[in-house]
Amino acid sequence: MATMEECRRALGKLSDNMQGAEGEVRAAAALDRSVSCHITDLDVTFIGRLTGGRIEVDDTLPGPPPDSVRGDPHRERAQIRLAMAGDDLVALVNGELNFATAWGSGRVRLEASLLDLFRLRKLL
Repeated sequence: MATMEECRRALGKLSDNMQGAEGEVRAAAALDRSVSCHITDLDVTFIGRLTGGRIEVDDTLPGPPPDSVRGDPHRERAQIRLAMAGDDLVALVNGELNFATAWGSGRVRLEASLLDLFRLRKLL
């Protein structure tokens, strides 16, 4: 089972990969959206923002993602929400697991608006 630190490093590597992307992938990564990533087996959620082609992790909270962060009504539920096991996050970032296959089998959950899903498909 991946540790919380391994998951944080995987998110950092994903962020680095997105920032170094070109063309349509870079354009898709240029969204400005709030993001949460719930690591189901560790029962922790990374909260952050997709901005400037990077994922900036601002906080780590115990449990699933809240509807608002720490009761702050100005930080509503993330616009892009991911949920998966830590090992799956590490495998996805390392290219050992195909996102579409993992999503289709339910190993990875992605929730976002229809427009954001359409834009994000270039990243996946």
